[in-house]
Amino acid sequence: MSSNFEVYLLFVVTKLANLRTKFGLMKSIIYYISILCVVFTVYSCQNKRDENERGAVFRYNESSNIQTLDPAFARSMAIIWPCNQLFNGLVQLDDQLQVVGDIAQSWQASPDGLTYDFTLRKDVYFHPHLAFGPAQTRAVTASDFVYSLDRLTDARTASPGAWIMQKVKQYEALNDTVFRLELKESFPAILGLLSMRYASVVPREVVEDPQHDFRTHPIGTGPFYFKFWEENVKLVLRRNPNYFETDEKGIQLPYLESVAITFLPDKQSAFLQFIQGKLDFISGLDPSYKDDLITLEGKLQDKYQSLVQMETGPYLNTEYLGFNMEDKQSAISDKRIRQALNMGFDREKMLKHLRSGMGTTAVGGIIPQGLKGNIQVETLYDVAKAKALVQAYKKENNLTNVVIPLSTNAGYLDIAEYLQREWQKIGLTVEIDVMPPATLRQGMASGKIAFFRGSWIADYPDAENYLSLFYSKNKAPNGPNYTFFANQAYDRLYEKAFLVTDEQEREQLYEQMDQLIAAEVPALILFYDQAVRFSRKDIHQLGINPMNNLFLKKVWKE
Repeated sequence: MSSNFEVYLLFVVTKLANLRTKFGLMKSIIYYISILCVVFTVYSCQNKRDENERGAVFRYNESSNIQTLDPAFARSMAIIWPCNQLFNGLVQLDDQLQVVGDIAQSWQASPDGLTYDFTLRKDVYFHPHLAFGPAQTRAVTASDFVYSLDRLTDARTASPGAWIMQKVKQYEALNDTVFRLELKESFPAILGLLSMRYASVVPREVVEDPQHDFRTHPIGTGPFYFKFWEENVKLVLRRNPNYFETDEKGIQLPYLESVAITFLPDKQSAFLQFIQGKLDFISGLDPSYKDDLITLEGKLQDKYQSLVQMETGPYLNTEYLGFNMEDKQSAISDKRIRQALNMGFDREKMLKHLRSGMGTTAVGGIIPQGLKGNIQVETLYDVAKAKALVQAYKKENNLTNVVIPLSTNAGYLDIAEYLQREWQKIGLTVEIDVMPPATLRQGMASGKIAFFRGSWIADYPDAENYLSLFYSKNKAPNGPNYTFFANQAYDRLYEKAFLVTDEQEREQLYEQMDQLIAAEVPALILFYDQAVRFSRKDIHQLGINPMNNLFLKKVWKE
């Protein structure tokens, strides 16, 4: 009960006692009831105002279907976003992608980087459930993380996130508050992996309850708890009154009262609902509304300035065209042709007309802006030099025409056709082969495609994730090296980076590898992507981050 209501009630009781002395019991009761009605009306208004100040309901649409709310299966952004509100792990990322504590209030790594001891908070409780007994909840302990990671790696679970534990040798609960994790070899990116939703803590009692479906009724520790889900229609989360995190002023999080997620598959319909004020937030740009919402320069259209706020920032997604470095029959096996393709088109013009300027064209190697190790090279666009490289290749091989097949999917046909026209100007004929996404991926993995469209979105915020694409031991289909690039100097740098615990030294190694990729051109970097978010003017502290993750615990609404 609020202190305001207690004051009102005390006033009524005191007044009733005075009135009874003055007018008698019956008249006093009638007068008391009148006063009580006024009190409840005033209190209701006060309570509603307080609720509005706290933030009420945050509404967004998810156009993709959500198959599960179990964090062990959080493989897509559609699942990750609601799971971010429901669960916690040992560590988390801030908006600058720095690893900070979550349930672990601190951690200590051994000098060799092989052992990590995490000290847990004692004030983290699972959302209420009857499986916990009369108290309907309990505190999280280190053994809960042992169970959660055991479940993640159990073949019977069949989690797509089991791979995050590949470098882990073993783990154990030293006591209720200390969780120890040991690695097979030094792997500095392990903390980033542990920040992924896959590594969330879940309660054994509920997961193993035969009467409970954890997929559709998750129980976590997050700032919001599960309330209601009608699949493909609506998902509702409510504020967790026992959440452990507070803001800088010591005020308990979250501010919002609830989160409501709808599932309109049509993005244009969702956009119209956003403009009408029925949704609070949309992420990204869809062709169905892109030109109506922003200008060619990537600015918010004037007509929406009073209703909408726009936030942009680096997005850890590198869009590229990959070359099969083992294909010796194609012209792309010659570095001069790869270099000519790389400098033979105007990236600025491409992004302006096809992506409304959303992206970064100052590219270098595979590492995007927002991660340590990223490099930038001077302006690549040089038609004269590209023509000269092509002419030298043609003369040396006694050719009058060079034909290069480019494999892509329908979603990138506009970019492929733009490049085709630009490369025709430097003397290269590019034939576009449009494939279904699954066929394209299969061709890349089998090495049957010479030149292909690709992209890489970070799984975890460490440049190693991108550099692994060119490590020779990661050649497809056993790894993500779809270009089949093999370079001994690169491999030595890559392996050395695992042994380095000093961040600055490791960053220098990353830069050397990125420079090598830029020089050898096993992949042509089109652009580094950009995240963009649109929210209503009454939404505050939504923020944006290079992983494009959604966290609502600090969001408030006027």
